[in-house]
Amino acid sequence: MTTKSSASSSFSRRGFLGFAAAAASAPLLAACGGGSASQGGGSGVVKFWDMPWATPAYNDAAKGLAEGFSGSGSKASYQIIQWNNFYQTFSSAIASKTGPAVSTGGGFQAFQFEQQGQIAYADKVIDKMKETGQFDDFLPGVLDPFKSDKGYVAVPWQLDMRVFWYRKSLFEQAGVGLPTDWPSLLEAGKALKKVGAFGFTTGAGAGNNYGNHSMIMMMVNNGGGVFTKDGELDLLNDRNVEAIEFILELVSNGIVDPAAVSYTTDNMSAQWKDKKAGFGLFQVNVPQRVGDTSGDLLVADPITGPHGDKATIVFPNNIMMYKNTPSQEASEAFLVYYLGQLKELWRKKLMSALPVFKSITEIPEFADDPNNVKIVKDWQPIAKTFASQGNTLNANLAALDGGQALNQFTQTILTGQSDAKSALQTFQAGLESVIKK
Repeated sequence: MTTKSSASSSFSRRGFLGFAAAAASAPLLAACGGGSASQGGGSGVVKFWDMPWATPAYNDAAKGLAEGFSGSGSKASYQIIQWNNFYQTFSSAIASKTGPAVSTGGGFQAFQFEQQGQIAYADKVIDKMKETGQFDDFLPGVLDPFKSDKGYVAVPWQLDMRVFWYRKSLFEQAGVGLPTDWPSLLEAGKALKKVGAFGFTTGAGAGNNYGNHSMIMMMVNNGGGVFTKDGELDLLNDRNVEAIEFILELVSNGIVDPAAVSYTTDNMSAQWKDKKAGFGLFQVNVPQRVGDTSGDLLVADPITGPHGDKATIVFPNNIMMYKNTPSQEASEAFLVYYLGQLKELWRKKLMSALPVFKSITEIPEFADDPNNVKIVKDWQPIAKTFASQGNTLNANLAALDGGQALNQFTQTILTGQSDAKSALQTFQAGLESVIKK
């Protein structure tokens, strides 16, 4: 997986959020002609819009899968929608009724369009998957975040996971054991620093949200989170304060690179490749991403928080259906079909993400990588979304992930410019100004 492809995957789940968050509460844009995005599918054709999740080979393969559909008297067409300005593309097309019947897209896109009455619920898809046995193939808990009071807003198809990685040789050189909890993470960081490596690798430069993810991950690893179980803002809870105080301790001890505040994902990859990163949060497939498959880069065990909690964060990318379709029955049939074909994308090693189906995690092309196996076994069961401490996704998450309040908070913490409580108060005030009541 190339750096560009991985970056695209990282951005894609939040694309509806970052630059579009400010427009989340606005009405759909007026039609503006549609352009190429409105092409590809006439009457009776299920129009499937997909994003460039990986290299062009991914889109070629996905196109082949989509166009292989034949059901309910319909065929399917395939259209690639670029991430640049994709919010406007979707909004304009939906407003002019030239949009897709089914699509992938930003991680919380379905919830925002649900608010506008444009989403077709996927309950019949889930019912069909129960009949065929596909439902039992889902990994634990992956469907739960998509179930609203009115029905399933979307169906997950891949998981953008955050896990801790480490470089084995650096730990051997430093003569320190792998972290198992926060005190040993601090100890390991100090030892790694003596051999010229960083023990909490992250970045918060242009287009890089791993710094943001590190902040939220440490909160949920301590039993905290941005929201209560009922979805109310709860940034100033004691567990969050404790987590941010610990990150500030890492910063003050030089365990976080002082330049991390400006690092892009390419900078982070270079640190891992150049043996300057000893331990830190990243995506799946780090060895492939940085070009080091020597066996020295490995997935670490989850670490235990001060109160016994273990958790990480995950972004469940999903496929959604829209009410504007030649046939709702055909849309549902297509989605069931397409989910059943996803295995081919991992078989061809085109995906830099975890699958949502247990059967895909068992194919040799995936399971032959021990890092993949460890992520599925040890990390996926403890993964939580940005809705934590709650569980159900919602449109308000657009104001959090990739938004300015979180970006500014991360910059403040990584530069050690504030105490934990003050920074969290500013963070909460920033979110309150943009979140819908």
